[in-house]
Amino acid sequence: MHNRVLIGVIGLVLSGCTFNFPLFPGPGPLQEAQVEGTGKAKVLLIEISGMISSQEKDGLRSAPSMIASVKEQLTRAAKDENIKAVVLRINTPGGTVTASDIIYHELKTFKASRKVPIVASIMDLGTSGGYYIAAAADTVLAHPSSVTGSIGVIMLTMNARGLLEKVGVEATAVTSGPRKDMGSPFRTMTTEERAIFQGLIDSFYQRFLNVVQEGRSNLQMEQIKRLADGRIYTGEQAKEAGLVDGIGYLEDAVELAKKKAGLTEARVVTYQRPGEYSNNVYSKLLAPSGLASLADLDLLTVVRGGTPQFMYMWMP
Repeated sequence: MHNRVLIGVIGLVLSGCTFNFPLFPGPGPLQEAQVEGTGKAKVLLIEISGMISSQEKDGLRSAPSMIASVKEQLTRAAKDENIKAVVLRINTPGGTVTASDIIYHELKTFKASRKVPIVASIMDLGTSGGYYIAAAADTVLAHPSSVTGSIGVIMLTMNARGLLEKVGVEATAVTSGPRKDMGSPFRTMTTEERAIFQGLIDSFYQRFLNVVQEGRSNLQMEQIKRLADGRIYTGEQAKEAGLVDGIGYLEDAVELAKKKAGLTEARVVTYQRPGEYSNNVYSKLLAPSGLASLADLDLLTVVRGGTPQFMYMWMP
């Protein structure tokens, strides 16, 4: 009986199976909320928080993916001529390579079309994919206690062959070619397959370096490569290395955004869903009921462990 339960759990994890039981209504349209300030001009505050992914949040209460959320906010902001600057509130260890790149691309596209300054404020974490996204900003500020850097790529695979053998399970793949199931958790990776994966990682790494170089014109590529060995930096260390422009708090980022936009006064606004509430620049968007702490947890999601993932992510 114990073995059957274990096999069932392994099967769910390796197949990428998830449970989705939405018990609450889906998210409503975005609404503008004023956080502080006065005047006609607006500074839009956008949050980049948690793992950067294209996956929607399922469970008790569904929510758009980070990509969809950022795109929706930028689309609305593009139609509002009173949006004169954007501040990114970044608190993320990073995420998938593609999701990080899409958000970076959307920010660059918005900035090019609207010609408004973007200031990034790194909170606790702005590592790997978080730093990749910050590179789209005109100016990057880090808190005195921020951790940033971790420039690089990581791919995790899982080898469950030994575990399955212990419970008497054998997986067999019938493929059209010898590399079709490379990265499979059911067998050991070959030297040739590792070299193929390394080639992909090197390509994604070079793209990361190019993005950093574009955003940090003060650094030469050789300098960036020395900094980009995957290590993390404090805010002060990042400033000394030239990876960020300064040390400051979120209020400093807002004031800098206003200054870059040529504003003496402005309202700081954010976009939120019906029922959510923000009363200052540090407010976290809240769920519309007292079940927020439960509904925000992916309690019913099984970790997808069967497919290799290329990540711009700090994973200690």
